[in-house]
Amino acid sequence: MTRRPRRKHSPAFKAKVAVAAIKGEKTMIELAQEFDLHPNQI
Repeated sequence: MTRRPRRKHSPAFKAKVAVAAIKGEKTMIELAQEFDLHPNQI
């Protein structure tokens, strides 16, 4: 199993993820898949 290199997310990307999470229209799992993140990062 290979590890992905560590990624740096821009403030704009973080804001977009935060707004999507606050809206509550999708579950954390769905958001994680959409933004290619681990659910714990949201």
